[in-house]
Amino acid sequence: MTETTAYDDFSGPFRGAPHDRLGRTVTLVPVDEDNWRAIADVRPRDDQREHVAALAARYVLLSLREEVWNSLGVLADDEVVGHLMWGRDPDDGTYWIGGVMVDAERQGDGVGRVALRLLLHLLAERPDCREIRLSHHPENGVAARLYPSLGFVPTGEWEDGEQVHVLRPHGG
Repeated sequence: MTETTAYDDFSGPFRGAPHDRLGRTVTLVPVDEDNWRAIADVRPRDDQREHVAALAARYVLLSLREEVWNSLGVLADDEVVGHLMWGRDPDDGTYWIGGVMVDAERQGDGVGRVALRLLLHLLAERPDCREIRLSHHPENGVAARLYPSLGFVPTGEWEDGEQVHVLRPHGG
């Protein structure tokens, strides 16, 4: 499975994206006039709602109202199946990933893993990217398994009741 993508400053989808377990091409796309409703309607499983927002709409709104976050839709072939967002802390330059959500009906197909790998690759290509952070609730079992498998390690820090993890893409 290749992790190479073309990057065009979020003005279009990433090309040559890897595939999920069902063979669908996974791409990240900016939220735009044509897809924002479908992305906002992404919802987790009921048992995940105490750890993530009830709908991706909350994350899309954060991206629109707070200058630090950038929302992306996750597509499997041409179907919106998820949401994730990234931001850069203006104080220390650290990149953060947040708002990771795969629609309840599409979980288990490997879409979330592929989408995160695409985003990690994209962020790691930035010359100022020294580390990428994210946080999750300790009882979120899916996140607790997924993030370490991608190379994230706990920092020992906590933010808003969530454990912070870090990935240093260039080994720093």
